[in-house]
Amino acid sequence: MNRRVAAGLLGLVLVAILAVVAIPVFLIMPFKSQTPPGVALSFALRRWAPLVTLAGLLIGVALVGFLWRKSPGHLRLPSTTFDRLRQSVPLQRILSVLALVPLGAAAWFARQNHFEWLFHPLEGVSRVEAARAGFVKPGDMVMGIVSNGAAMAYPVNQLAYHHVVNDTVGGVPIAATY
Repeated sequence: MNRRVAAGLLGLVLVAILAVVAIPVFLIMPFKSQTPPGVALSFALRRWAPLVTLAGLLIGVALVGFLWRKSPGHLRLPSTTFDRLRQSVPLQRILSVLALVPLGAAAWFARQNHFEWLFHPLEGVSRVEAARAGFVKPGDMVMGIVSNGAAMAYPVNQLAYHHVVNDTVGGVPIAATY
């Protein structure tokens, strides 16, 4: 294998690994319509992403090692620009090693649940009397609860973002969700 083939493979691995991680992020977004095939693809990619990104990272390390050994001469920086740096800089080596940064980041991100970042429970709910709740329009749907004589209503359009509201109603801790 020559350097061009190895560099091309490294680029393909980089694009493929970033696609495996990024596609679910863009297909499943709050307040955006989703299709059943898109959701199925997102969940399949999320399921396989940890294994695929680890394999891609290992392949990337092997390709960078190959490119490191096979890199030709060095790019010499003018001594007038960097008086203290009178050494050569292996540009191809630096670029190939920099490709490991997004590969490593993708391998880390594949093990995170970014959906939890998007839909974190709402804590410390603010309360307002129904008569002063001007942000709730007459046609808006609300989810209500009555506990120990206390009533609370949660606008569904606000629940749509957080999906879970941790609260206490009538002295009873609840988790409002839908």
